[in-house]
Amino acid sequence: MEVTTTQYKRCDLVKVKGRVDSFTAPKLAEALLALTKEGRYNIALSIGEVEYVSSAGLRVMIDVQKTCKHMGRGEVVLVAVPKRIYDTLELAGFVPLFKFYDDETKAVGSF
Repeated sequence: MEVTTTQYKRCDLVKVKGRVDSFTAPKLAEALLALTKEGRYNIALSIGEVEYVSSAGLRVMIDVQKTCKHMGRGEVVLVAVPKRIYDTLELAGFVPLFKFYDDETKAVGSF
């Protein structure tokens, strides 16, 4: 799994590529928590090139969303979500917890 972060004025774009499973989820958590520790709570998480997300990956996404939304500081939006991952989020009941965008430009512009 590869994680790249691009910092913008009003948010951060985090691109994830590969599989997010129990082995790689801690690396994603580390990258996202590093942003929140810096006080950056607006995050666009681009997962268009993610092949698979396990329950550990879902837990990371929910945890960082809770951290960002705490006391209205910000939020995590999901970008370019593949259908099979959207279906997983829907099955887990997580769809209402996120905003979804088709492309990175719209997601970054939403902040």
